[in-house]
Amino acid sequence: MSRILVGPFNRVEGDLEITLDIRDNRVESAKVNSTLYRGFEQILQGKNPLDALVYTPRICGICSVSQSVACAYALADVMQLAMPRNGELCSNLMLANENMADLLTHFYLFFMPDFARSAYASQPWYPEVEARFRALSGDAAREMLPARAEFLHLMGLLAGKWPHSLSIQPGGTAKPVDAHDRLKMLAVLAGFRRFLERRLFGDTLETISQLTSAAELSQWAAEKPWQSSDLRTFLHLSEQLQLEQLGRATDQFMSYGNYLLDGERLFRPGVIDAQGRRRPLDSNLITEDISHAWLSGQRTPQHPGLGVTQPSLDNEQGYSWCKAPRLEGQVMETGALARQLNNGHPLIVDLAARSGGNVQSRMLARLLELAIVVPQMERWVREIDPSERFCLHSTMPDTAVGVGMVEAARGSLGHWISVEKGRISNYQIIAPTTWNFSPRDHQGVPGALEQALQGAVVQEGEKDPVSVQHIVRSFDPCMVCTVH
Repeated sequence: MSRILVGPFNRVEGDLEITLDIRDNRVESAKVNSTLYRGFEQILQGKNPLDALVYTPRICGICSVSQSVACAYALADVMQLAMPRNGELCSNLMLANENMADLLTHFYLFFMPDFARSAYASQPWYPEVEARFRALSGDAAREMLPARAEFLHLMGLLAGKWPHSLSIQPGGTAKPVDAHDRLKMLAVLAGFRRFLERRLFGDTLETISQLTSAAELSQWAAEKPWQSSDLRTFLHLSEQLQLEQLGRATDQFMSYGNYLLDGERLFRPGVIDAQGRRRPLDSNLITEDISHAWLSGQRTPQHPGLGVTQPSLDNEQGYSWCKAPRLEGQVMETGALARQLNNGHPLIVDLAARSGGNVQSRMLARLLELAIVVPQMERWVREIDPSERFCLHSTMPDTAVGVGMVEAARGSLGHWISVEKGRISNYQIIAPTTWNFSPRDHQGVPGALEQALQGAVVQEGEKDPVSVQHIVRSFDPCMVCTVH
């Protein structure tokens, strides 16, 4: 057996190291180390509860709106305050704007450039793929970055700035939208749609979102050359490299649901077990385990509402600053794949039934969400009524608890707050990458990525295995969110 340390990873938000034990050119076991401790839980203690709206978005610069919405939901729960419909519509638009920008960035700048690595230089498809997806200087990046920048103008119209806007509040959104703003937003969305349909998909968003099976997807891909769109290119590479056989993890998926409007969520919450059965999500069954983390303060797994985040290097079993979240003691995978499985999208359900969660299905679920959500954003903009209220207000109780749960681009994000004597007494956060990149728990069960890496091929002499890169990036890690 041999051991290699992979990391730090480029094109990953934050710091990540992975220790791989290798036997017969395959990963036998993996340990994932989130190397950066930050301590937002300590920072928030004793603060005015509304101060969390300022602090928590600064956990991350690329998913700050997700943190803002989760925080606003938690505070709204504390205050027993509901948003007016305009507030819900605008919050959804801001969250979707950030999430879709993240999904697009991940595909073009983080994931696809790995196929332009010299390890694939002997492949017949390499020259065209390398020219298009070479990191930062490829044709795809030059086309995508202006489209992404234009798309994020939506955030300016809704929030004034990005990241770290204060527009999102427990009772709605602070910046009203007038009729002229609505027209500008529809123009922004129309431009983004044109890029997606012309370059990413090579077809209408509606056609992509309505694909129902792996067979239908294959038939669609075969209608034009693989170079004709970036989705077809990905499908061609996936077939050539058998990405559907790479990176299978727990096949247990969790989603908090997303985009709340009129008491319903566009993507419904739920849990999928290893047999593909869906059940409702009971968030009271979430616990955090610190048995293999450099933390102290709790002897047994605790619900995050009762959790403690206290750094300590005294834990001899520790190998990461990351806690190990579990649902009913089980490892869960979260992300776009989990969202679409719980929402019952027929294409993703069919793919998962064939080969579970893997590199291919995770990536396709992300791209599918772009095709689903952008048309929904167009509908939300049209439903804004400038004559109605955007935000309501209430008083903060002296003592209360609250929870806010949303879906960031990378998966399920939860904020748990306790207020005593008008001040924050406890604030705990579980981010998507905390779920996916967790260390082992007290029973020795590896986290989702650690399991997904088992069996990955490591070629002789590889110090930075390309199979490992594909698996890690298929989860789209955000390490600065992982350990807050």
